[in-house]
Amino acid sequence: MGSKDETSRPGRDSVAVALGYDHGTGEAPRVLAKGRGEVAERIIESAQTHGVHVEENPVLAEALSHVELDDTIPKDLYRAVAEVISFVLYQTRKSR
Repeated sequence: MGSKDETSRPGRDSVAVALGYDHGTGEAPRVLAKGRGEVAERIIESAQTHGVHVEENPVLAEALSHVELDDTIPKDLYRAVAEVISFVLYQTRKSR
């Protein structure tokens, strides 16, 4: 399962949401971790340490922060998340 983070800018009011997606299952991406402030910064640091692409999108991060942990993303966010996943996959392939 691949994962990525959706973030707002680091700081006291930052928001981070880590998503996991396994395209082989046919399921929508799931929220693996989420947090605000210091927790968000730790999520971002962990992603960067593990080579996971971090995408800044404060509006999407805020919307995803309302999804419960381990739940799939809501249908109304499919398009926005799909665009981010597509971009992350492109960046990953490009950097190889």
